[in-house]
Amino acid sequence: STSFVMNLFNGQLVPDNVFPFPSVLSEEQTQFLQALVDPCTRFFEEVNDAAENEKLEHVEEATLAGLKEMGAFGLQVPEELGGVGLTNTQYARVVEVVGVHDLGVGISLGAHQSIGFKGILLFGTQRQKEKYLPKLASGSWEAPSSLALPVVGGGSTQGAGLGFTAVPGRDGKREIPGGKGKNPMTLSNGGTAEIFTVFAKTPVKQPTGEVKDKISAFIVERAFGGVTSGPPEKKMGIKCSNTAEVHFDNVKVPAENLLGEHGKGFMVAMNILNNGRFGMASALSGTMRGVIVKAVDHAANRKQFGDTISNYGAIQEKVARMAMLHYVTESMAYVVSANMDMKVPDYKLEAAISKIFASEAAWLVGALPGSLFAGNGRGTSPETGVERVLRDLRIFRIFEGTNDILRLFVALTGIEYAGVQLKNLRATVMNPSGKTEVILKEIGMRAKRKVGIPTGLSLEGVVHPGLDKSAYLVTRAIDLFGEAVESLLLKHGEKVIDQQFHLKRVADAAIDIYAMAVVLSRASRSLSLGHPTAEHEKLLCQTWSHEAFERVRENLRAVGSSAWNQAFADMKQISNAVVQNKGILAAHPLGF
Repeated sequence: STSFVMNLFNGQLVPDNVFPFPSVLSEEQTQFLQALVDPCTRFFEEVNDAAENEKLEHVEEATLAGLKEMGAFGLQVPEELGGVGLTNTQYARVVEVVGVHDLGVGISLGAHQSIGFKGILLFGTQRQKEKYLPKLASGSWEAPSSLALPVVGGGSTQGAGLGFTAVPGRDGKREIPGGKGKNPMTLSNGGTAEIFTVFAKTPVKQPTGEVKDKISAFIVERAFGGVTSGPPEKKMGIKCSNTAEVHFDNVKVPAENLLGEHGKGFMVAMNILNNGRFGMASALSGTMRGVIVKAVDHAANRKQFGDTISNYGAIQEKVARMAMLHYVTESMAYVVSANMDMKVPDYKLEAAISKIFASEAAWLVGALPGSLFAGNGRGTSPETGVERVLRDLRIFRIFEGTNDILRLFVALTGIEYAGVQLKNLRATVMNPSGKTEVILKEIGMRAKRKVGIPTGLSLEGVVHPGLDKSAYLVTRAIDLFGEAVESLLLKHGEKVIDQQFHLKRVADAAIDIYAMAVVLSRASRSLSLGHPTAEHEKLLCQTWSHEAFERVRENLRAVGSSAWNQAFADMKQISNAVVQNKGILAAHPLGF
């Protein structure tokens, strides 16, 4: 596979696309980007007022006008269609700047273009692009972030529970019956959007002649009629971004507004999500950078017991952890965006991991300064700005695919790939056809992994010699991972899908190994180029790799441990008992 993470599930180390740390911007692209980033930074420092936006619960008019003037609503739309024409890496850098200052504005912009009209950008016909993208890029029209893919009962879906059906109308148009109050969706930018990407079941004739319902994607304008929105939702965070319930009621959609191929809507939706997730990691790395600046300023200036608190070990551990989490997130963001610019065919697991890691790392970084500021009663005070950021951050673990669902996606997608490879190996063993050398190599690797002997995976010549120990930890982790995944497959077969306790730990191990790899690659580049920060980055890499390897080993031990299997069975019983009791079952200690 072209995916670094996918290959991990087969116990393979394929360094391409991660090592060396990808560099995809030409000198001209870098200069253009800097010319955009500088005024963007000044704008958010001098014009945008994040606190005022939150108070108003919408973006201030001056900010909105300035964003439109800068072209912020069409950063990746081609220049000939009215946009700025940024690559994915350039876009990531601009989004990072926004993330430093105001996640509410970031959501409004990201909702609009990372997801909102991304379907038109990726799958639209030339006519569709020419009709819609100029208005969307100018900001005169908006698009919602959440795809209009309603699910009966809510939650995640593979399409079976899709709530909309598009039926043929008398005038050649498709009609989405919907109905007021039926399958409403809560969408970012839902109350202000003029364009929606709607997914609905449509009858598709199969090669056998049988007709089956398949998902198709449609571009829907509010002006078509039948599209209504509720009032803005009251939210915990990102208050200045519009979030509203949207209803579709007998909406008639012209035939030319089919997006992509008939019956291929699910593929369109998944590509939009995979393509849009990378921006979240870059935005949140910016947020983390801004929080860390505030935290270390306080730590360096506050005195306690006759010394600045930055000299105490407990505080130093917090600051170091914030720096490591930021370093990993930023590294992931720019590896994924570079892979996209390099036209790497498969990056879906890397994109999902970057979203999971960034949203959880940012939450931790946002929470840590609370204890630093707490000494003078400002731990949760709006005065620092950290409290607002923490509320803004909460949603990132939930939308664009909840982290729980994405963990299952990572684990099951990778395990499915490993299963296919294992099946192919078995077929080759049964019918060697001159492939004896390949068979012996594969069986030899598996035998070594089974007894805990390193298989010989190496990053020698790829990684700077100063990071050999960290490189060994990565290769050792891949060996342990490949053995654990294969053991799960052999034990459970297709029923592995039901082993969610194990799948979560497999996903966490994959996330940690990928995190180790990207920081190893980045720190190695810094050392090789002699960057002034190279020794600091070496420390970040070594410390992170040590901690991550221990987590990988512990998670994989749990996957194969009988004691953990019993613990998982016990947890299942505990959960069932609490659910059946509709609350806590244990007796109160005072007998009430």
